[in-house]
Amino acid sequence: MLLAAAGALHTVVNSRLLRTPATDPALSQVSVAVLVPARDEAAQVHQCLDRLRSQARVPRLQILVHDDCSSDGTAAIVAGIATKDERVRLLIGAEPPAGWLGKPHACSQLAARCREADVLVFVDADVLLEPLAIARAVDTLLSLDVDLLCPFPLQLADTWAERLVQPLLAWSWLTFVPLRASERSNRPSLVVACGQFLVVRRIAYDRAGGHSAVRAAVMEDLALARNVRRTGGRTAVVNGAGLARCRMYQGAGEVREGYTKSLWAAFGSPAGAVVVIAALTTVYVVPALAALTGSRSGLVGYLLGVAGRAVSANRTGSQVWPDALAHPVSVAAAAWLTLRSLSRRRKGLLVWKGRPV
Repeated sequence: MLLAAAGALHTVVNSRLLRTPATDPALSQVSVAVLVPARDEAAQVHQCLDRLRSQARVPRLQILVHDDCSSDGTAAIVAGIATKDERVRLLIGAEPPAGWLGKPHACSQLAARCREADVLVFVDADVLLEPLAIARAVDTLLSLDVDLLCPFPLQLADTWAERLVQPLLAWSWLTFVPLRASERSNRPSLVVACGQFLVVRRIAYDRAGGHSAVRAAVMEDLALARNVRRTGGRTAVVNGAGLARCRMYQGAGEVREGYTKSLWAAFGSPAGAVVVIAALTTVYVVPALAALTGSRSGLVGYLLGVAGRAVSANRTGSQVWPDALAHPVSVAAAAWLTLRSLSRRRKGLLVWKGRPV
């Protein structure tokens, strides 16, 4: 119960400390390259690019899309848009070399094509940006004087599976990462990063080795941000709910397979994953089960977990009620997904978008 109380209190504190980019950013005078890795994104890439092309207050903007061997017509859609807008360029990619995963390879190829850009903005093809999103993000990067910025997008969740799991992304770092200390620290363990929308200074990207240094990382966003810190850079996370939104997975099947392919790498080692699962289960699931048997302390522990989840959801734009009431179920689902990920990793069965992980 005490740990649940501490977690809820820390979520409240972090929610107050979480920065929101200025709504009236200065006109960006730096050269900005928006880099979009895309594999089988025909259903979403047109709308993504429409939003990127409508960005305001970023006069020196270029948009590069890397088609990563798509089989659904993604390249043709991007090529059609590029004929209408000279800022848009299409790169046709090949299969990644041995030792590379697909997304790091695509991002590395994109970054290599815009050496002159001062700031690199990595945007996933399923992300939709508001008209001032890039200007606000770059303005925040410069005003905070950091080297890598994560404007954490609003996570859209429609189905029951998405609503159970997706809000845990923001909840986890709002609950467990001390935001102000993280901004000042160079400790890689305190990094928060989301590859859906990531802004980094070119000089810091190169100093950290770029995506080449994280070529085999299934969570390349965290790995890149950690390398930025290891090489003397500073990173920060801000509330990007008003800048970007993303429906990361659609339906229970995509949620299951998407998290299965990556959660094995989220906690450093299998032993670390087991420890984290055990701790979260003890703090957030066991009290709820005890409450069902009439335990008052269990009820208090359950309500504290719900309170922390509600505060997090409210601050980051997720649906609060009745979703927060299912927080123990969400934690249990995350634990199951992590164990499934570890098991399938050990058996060599992990696949994503047709490629082994």
